[in-house]
Amino acid sequence: MSESSPVYELRIAETEADIRDAQRLRYQVFVEELGGDGVDVDHENRLERDEFDVWFDHLILYDRSRPAGDQAVGAYRVMRDDQAAKLGRYYTDAEFDLTALKTCGRKLLELGRSCVHKDYRGGSALPQLWVGLMNYSDAHGIDVMFGVASFHGTDLEAIKLPLSHLHHNHLAPPELRTRVLGEYYHSADLMAAEEIDEKEAMKALPALIKAYLRLNGVIGDGVYIDEPFNTSDVCIIVDMAKVPPKQRAMYEKLAKREAKG
Repeated sequence: MSESSPVYELRIAETEADIRDAQRLRYQVFVEELGGDGVDVDHENRLERDEFDVWFDHLILYDRSRPAGDQAVGAYRVMRDDQAAKLGRYYTDAEFDLTALKTCGRKLLELGRSCVHKDYRGGSALPQLWVGLMNYSDAHGIDVMFGVASFHGTDLEAIKLPLSHLHHNHLAPPELRTRVLGEYYHSADLMAAEEIDEKEAMKALPALIKAYLRLNGVIGDGVYIDEPFNTSDVCIIVDMAKVPPKQRAMYEKLAKREAKG
């Protein structure tokens, strides 16, 4: 983090340059830090990008106290169901059967490419992004948020404890339950419920998934192994009607704590 207190600005990208700010941060996190790759990744310019970027809105968190050109410290990309209708699909369609969501009669928002600069994790950066997401959802009348959330690595044996915890304790109700597409399906039910050490399972969960759980988030059925990105993916689903008001208020308080200007 910069030597001075962060001066946060959270906004939706308006220009190609703004989107490149998010792609540059994504490259630092997903490619350089986590070892991901993809056919559209621009290694020469250090941009993690794909063909979906033009269809999404990009929520970007800047720390204006950092040097120019290196101020993006958090990012999310979001696509409403009306935007997905124009494209003809969701990004998540490549990994999960979304039939339950698409037919639930509620307004959807797909989330993706969430990342926070390594120097800003554990502070108020993620709450800043979450407050932005919830405000965006309010503005557009969103009922359900969903998207891919990832564990680093593709060895399911190494993450069987947190995966099994999610399966046994946070499986989505049938009316919202997605499922990994047939040939790619791997069960998250890798341990019997009575064998799970709940405390250790929670410790092993990625911070982003923990944040979703605090909003009463649930997961779809199964795990998708994404070899190019070096991740194991679950589908996270958040019913906005079930977000605890106290949790939202806590995020707002944390976000305000370091926000300046």
